[in-house]
Amino acid sequence: MNNSHSDVLIKFEKVSKKYGAFHALRDVSFEVKAGEIVGFLGPNGAGKTTAMRIISGFFPPTSGRVLIRGIDIAKHPHKAKRALGYLPETVSLYPDMKVIEYLRFVAKLKGVPGHELTDHVRGKMSFCGLLGVGHRLIGRLSKGYRQRVGLAQALMADPSVLILDEPTTGLDPTQIKEIRELVHALGQNRAVILSTHILPEVSTLCSRVMMINQGQILASGTVKELASCLKDREAIHLRLKDRRDQDHALKLLGAMPGVENLNCAEEVKGETFISFETSPEEDLRPLITKLFVEQGISLVEIQRQQLSLEDIFLGLLKDGKLGRRF
Repeated sequence: MNNSHSDVLIKFEKVSKKYGAFHALRDVSFEVKAGEIVGFLGPNGAGKTTAMRIISGFFPPTSGRVLIRGIDIAKHPHKAKRALGYLPETVSLYPDMKVIEYLRFVAKLKGVPGHELTDHVRGKMSFCGLLGVGHRLIGRLSKGYRQRVGLAQALMADPSVLILDEPTTGLDPTQIKEIRELVHALGQNRAVILSTHILPEVSTLCSRVMMINQGQILASGTVKELASCLKDREAIHLRLKDRRDQDHALKLLGAMPGVENLNCAEEVKGETFISFETSPEEDLRPLITKLFVEQGISLVEIQRQQLSLEDIFLGLLKDGKLGRRF
């Protein structure tokens, strides 16, 4: 592939998708260039998978259009799909086929010339760490290896556009790390869209984030740029030794000026975790510590932290700042 970093490989133009009266996507527009890994971030049901399926040509939009390497996928689906590799959330494989048989089958379907077939398939197996399991039945592979097979099939014919829908769902921590490393390597000279609801995945992998909710783009930019729109907030995290102090602590914090989005996390081994947002201009930690000591509340730890990506997303949801671009 000879794409320069400035090449626009995916273009969504005012795309909407309706199922009866339900709007899965509402007038969504964005571009992805070569060399970008873009994270499509949102809760379940936000519209991520619908967008992925429209990009892959699985079904058409109700309105708007999608261009892959400048080709309208609705008008010229076969030509546009030659540039596409798609890894769906649930990979449909043939459990009774051996890995190498299946990948040779996929390579033929995708038009890899016969004289290149063996080297091409072997190259993709090597990249995805499948050489050691090439003659095993797919149905007997672990979830992590099946995901690698799914990724290898998506890479057949060297697509310049790669669509990955929840690629690490159901994997263990080691498998997640391995798949993320593969995705990072793939993004060097392709346009990659990674759909996920796992926030650390976006921070780790993506050069840009698009936050989606209820079928609309909530905000788009780098993690740093998204954080800048909430720079007037920070997070305070507290840990209480005795969970019996929880209600009293929440009541005191709720009465303090400047405390917003107060919430209580799960109890672990009798301890309670409380967090809230506030302005960074005034450090509330000394006041809280003094008050809790006076009230006999078992404060073990209090920390001041920058907002996480999850905090940013929830803050944008609360503020209703739809369509922000950075």
